[in-house]
Amino acid sequence: MSVMDKLKQMLKGHEEQAGKGVDRAGDFVDEKTQGKYSGHVDTAQDRVFNS
Repeated sequence: MSVMDKLKQMLKGHEEQAGKGVDRAGDFVDEKTQGKYSGHVDTAQDRVFNS
């Protein structure tokens, strides 16, 4: 079982909370990097939700 499969299994039923956490983490990275990597952050957030 891959790491992604384990994470998906753990998050099952808690999608809303996980989504909020991913959004907050992305906002934190954008703040610390002054938006320099916002495109990469957005792509990573999309992959987390659409994988």
